[in-house]
Amino acid sequence: MDSKAFAYQSAEILARHNALDVLVMDIHDTAGWADYFVIATSTSAAHMRGLERHLEEFFANAEIALLNKPEVTDDQSWLLLDGGNVIIHIMTNEARAFYDLESLWFNAPRFSVTFNGKKES
Repeated sequence: MDSKAFAYQSAEILARHNALDVLVMDIHDTAGWADYFVIATSTSAAHMRGLERHLEEFFANAEIALLNKPEVTDDQSWLLLDGGNVIIHIMTNEARAFYDLESLWFNAPRFSVTFNGKKES
């Protein structure tokens, strides 16, 4: 799977499972070490764990190996999943506002991702 498909499928999974403000940023012209950032906001530590679980299922089915294996704790505000060319950031609202990755990477094209389909049971 190419990095663009990986990024957008990951973003759709996050949106489908109620992550807020899901964004894909194309950073390949700005950063030589990755192609895309996927950024999303979780509403709680439990929500962050759930989002990670859904992404891990996708990674397993797509045979994608992460470069890290994060553990979500109850006080965690930022979860980073390193897929090589795609870096996924799941953050609390407070962490996202504080670190403001969108402003740091202001030159990168960005695309909002929403899920408008029927949710899976």
